[in-house]
Amino acid sequence: MKYKIKDNQAGFVIKNGVFQKMVTAGVYYFPKMFGYEIVIEEMTGEVDFLDVPYQVLVKDAKFLDATVHMEIPDGTAGFLYVNGKLTSFANRKEYTFWNVFDKYEIKIVSMEDTLMGGEVTRQMQSLIPVKFYKEIAVGEGETCLLYYDNVMQDELSKGTYRYWMYTHNVTGKIFDMKQKELDIVGQEILTKDKIGIRMNVACMYKIRNAVEFAEKISDLKGQLYSAVQLAIREIVGNYKLDEILEAKERISAEIYTVLKEREEMFCVDFLAAGIKDIILPGEIREIMNSVLVAEKTAQANVISRREEVASTRSLLNTAKLMEENKTLYKLKELEYLERICEKVGEISVNGNAGIVEQLGRLIATGQAL
Repeated sequence: MKYKIKDNQAGFVIKNGVFQKMVTAGVYYFPKMFGYEIVIEEMTGEVDFLDVPYQVLVKDAKFLDATVHMEIPDGTAGFLYVNGKLTSFANRKEYTFWNVFDKYEIKIVSMEDTLMGGEVTRQMQSLIPVKFYKEIAVGEGETCLLYYDNVMQDELSKGTYRYWMYTHNVTGKIFDMKQKELDIVGQEILTKDKIGIRMNVACMYKIRNAVEFAEKISDLKGQLYSAVQLAIREIVGNYKLDEILEAKERISAEIYTVLKEREEMFCVDFLAAGIKDIILPGEIREIMNSVLVAEKTAQANVISRREEVASTRSLLNTAKLMEENKTLYKLKELEYLERICEKVGEISVNGNAGIVEQLGRLIATGQAL
């Protein structure tokens, strides 16, 4: 049988299923009746004809010269380069490439050092399957506790870290170290004088130490919520309603003091705490509104009386001055006359009496009419 092999091809001569040799470009005749056949393959990329073990193929000098064989040891990762360019992650233990038209090489990187070294570039890292490594990104104001096989190794600050998952199972716990707000909304409290009210209380806090926190605390928000509730009930329950309304700031300071005394239990620092709102029952709110209206009305009456007294005193002082000073009296007459003239068309007066006296008579006459 006639076989024609091109310049970019190679032929594997098989007789009765046994590899004989490799042939390159040319025309060949092998009688099929004697069990011969040729398997033709293009000499590019990875060698496909590996039904025959590599150890058998390399006994042929032509095959050995035309190929390159690479093995990736245990505990290492391989990166495949073709003509000097990174192309893929080598995820098998052995590779055999045609080395005639393209140059193939594999860069070996150890995975036994758990922390991924600087020799692994970002381009290389983008090709690694996620099952081979762990990436931990720590943001602004965060800290991360690093664990190998559930044993803490280090505390990481802001940054991005990558670890090989070959020697150890790597995990990380990230904690937000920034200050946070906890709101207690609608907390029901019975005052000392047996009046049920509701309060909205807020507190600011932040985690003090991530290592200590991880060892002691499992549900921080829930535990803090209960702690603030207890502090509110403990303090506010000792005051009557009027005292609570009058001493809101002082009670807030007492709540904050109690929380500061207990912050060691929760591995946090309390930064502030205080009462935001006090919500009264409907009937109590109506009573308070009535009291407020009465107070304001009384204040308005007092102010009105003060103004009346001041006005009367002013008139008395003016009268005394006019009685003692004739010129001032005349000026006042002229002032009144000017005001009256603005309102009427014509007024007749004579010199037998004072202007004010004559005006008085005119006014009296007008009223009689």
